[in-house]
Amino acid sequence: ISDQKPLGCWSVKHGQVLSCPVVCNFETHEYIAVHDDRVLRIWKDEDINLDKAFKATLSADVCRIHSLPHGGPLVLFRAGGVRTLDVLLEAPQQEIENVTSDETIRWSGAFMESQQPVVVFVTEKDGDFFVYVQKPKQESVHKYRLEPQELSQPLSFTAYLKNQTVTLLCLCSNDSVYKVLIPLQQDPEEEEQTLPKSLLLNLSVSGSVLKGTSLVVLDKDHVAVLGSLAAPGKEPKECLTIWNTKFQTLQTSKELPLGTSGQLWCYEEKFFLIHGKDLTVIMYKCETSSLAAAVGKLKDSQTPGVSSCVNWNTLGDEELLVSFQSHEPVALKTESRMSLRSRRNTAAKVQPENLSVGQPLLNLKDAPTSVLENELRQLMSKAQTPDSQATIGSVVTALANRSKTNPKYYPQNFLLQLVETRDLSYSLCPDLMALALERKDMYLLQVCLQRFPDIPEEITYACLKTFLSISEAHLRSTEVDLDSVICYIDVELRNKDVKTEIVENGFSAELDQDMCDAKIPKESHSKINVESCPVGPQRAALLNAVLHSAYSETFLLPHLKNLPAQQAILFLRYLYYLYVKCSEKVNTTLPGVRSPTINQIMDWMCLLLDAHFTVMVILPEAKELISNLHKFVRAQVRFYSELNKIEGSLRELQRLNHLRDSQSYSIEVLEII
Repeated sequence: ISDQKPLGCWSVKHGQVLSCPVVCNFETHEYIAVHDDRVLRIWKDEDINLDKAFKATLSADVCRIHSLPHGGPLVLFRAGGVRTLDVLLEAPQQEIENVTSDETIRWSGAFMESQQPVVVFVTEKDGDFFVYVQKPKQESVHKYRLEPQELSQPLSFTAYLKNQTVTLLCLCSNDSVYKVLIPLQQDPEEEEQTLPKSLLLNLSVSGSVLKGTSLVVLDKDHVAVLGSLAAPGKEPKECLTIWNTKFQTLQTSKELPLGTSGQLWCYEEKFFLIHGKDLTVIMYKCETSSLAAAVGKLKDSQTPGVSSCVNWNTLGDEELLVSFQSHEPVALKTESRMSLRSRRNTAAKVQPENLSVGQPLLNLKDAPTSVLENELRQLMSKAQTPDSQATIGSVVTALANRSKTNPKYYPQNFLLQLVETRDLSYSLCPDLMALALERKDMYLLQVCLQRFPDIPEEITYACLKTFLSISEAHLRSTEVDLDSVICYIDVELRNKDVKTEIVENGFSAELDQDMCDAKIPKESHSKINVESCPVGPQRAALLNAVLHSAYSETFLLPHLKNLPAQQAILFLRYLYYLYVKCSEKVNTTLPGVRSPTINQIMDWMCLLLDAHFTVMVILPEAKELISNLHKFVRAQVRFYSELNKIEGSLRELQRLNHLRDSQSYSIEVLEII
């Protein structure tokens, strides 16, 4: 999520349907899925084709798979039977008992109690709700009836385990949350008990009522509810809310104008929800609850024992700066595709002493340049805190916003210092690279490409287009880091006609004259011309930074198709030059710091040819380049093919060397047939 890169994708065959959510086995690091109700699939990250993954056909329909960190996967069947995955795989066709009586499972959850897995699920039949508690390793099942509620029905459930008691929370249609206590210890001979409900929370405040669709438990005093908040005389608005159950107060809320799917997930102090077409991730931190925090009257953010901090900022201009102020009752940081794509190592915890960072930034909004930069340096020289990354990101955003409003103001050295000395990411300062592109700051763009792990493909393409279009005269007067090119580009001889015949990696044009039918000038038939670098050292260093940046082919290719033809040819010529340079070395590695690897070069060549294949075929100026590239690749394929033929002989020679007595002297002639 932080880098916005797809890491893996698997699909079932046409006509097959994934019938329950896929889970991860924490112990074996495998994925477990069920399609068409009964077909179990298990695979790992390195598996590409799901159809070739492990397959087991079960004897009954699966409702849900639950995966516990220390209890292994548990399979819940639609008829109420539960099996551990290990037991199920021993005999996939084993008979599954029918626990429920024509009931439909509405919700299920799994817990670990006394190192034993426990599955709790809620069923419905003719408007009545029942709760089942199963301990698969003890083969015990307990059934309870939920106390009926007049004029309301349960809409959503969630639960947590504490002191051998499961607390089930029910979000009901009368805009209330009820609590049900489910004991895990029961006499098997006792008759079916009815579990009473107790009112936990009314979802109304100041005349507004929340029509909830989903809820999750944050801690013993807080719950989060996703739903539609309706105020008298106003249109209902979908929002995510956090409620304090101890003091019956609405802690905070966030409007979601693009709409949601009605589902809310919570995992490791992060919310996950669908907002519009995006998956939004929201980090939160709950601490000890207090009445002052619950009613929004908290005066001193450093008071011991004070509660949960949350802030709904989305990196919006001054809103970001205000978000660090200390008067907020709850603090939450939002990560989404549209706003913050934080790095994985960005801490979610917000320390109370760091919440006042925004106030100095607001005070310095209109300060003179020298005063602003001095104050910011002092601010960042303070001890590192878990939220210092977000603080520095807000500083960079403030400087970028000031530069946009004042064309004469551009603190290049200060911005470079921040990027080079701090562990930043694109997510924390999304306006920085856009500003550098606008000001044509090549050095800052180069450093950002080298250091930011999460640059969107659109920005990577914009940098590439800028690097290819800017004039050589302008680049010669531009400061650029040349460490990645200085070891393999001869700056003094770059404009001379240097021709090299590549023979080190098995290429010889005399062996390959018949490999390409394209008409090439006569001198090319005797040897391939490998010209000096087609671009200057400054442009080469900038292009190397692009080659190093992370990308997803799916997202980059549409942008790359918009690259002008002449720029695409120039870029391909440079990639071809690098490819030949790599092939000159036995280890196919370019010298220098942060030089491109052979894999990066070939990946970008393939991308560029995929994006501009028609252009390369049609344009006359690209014909010789494509022909030379074709011949070079064919020659290397032939060379490695010949090496493969003698691989067995070389292995035998190596074995004989091990068997030979190192003390004796001999001359042997080995004939390779």
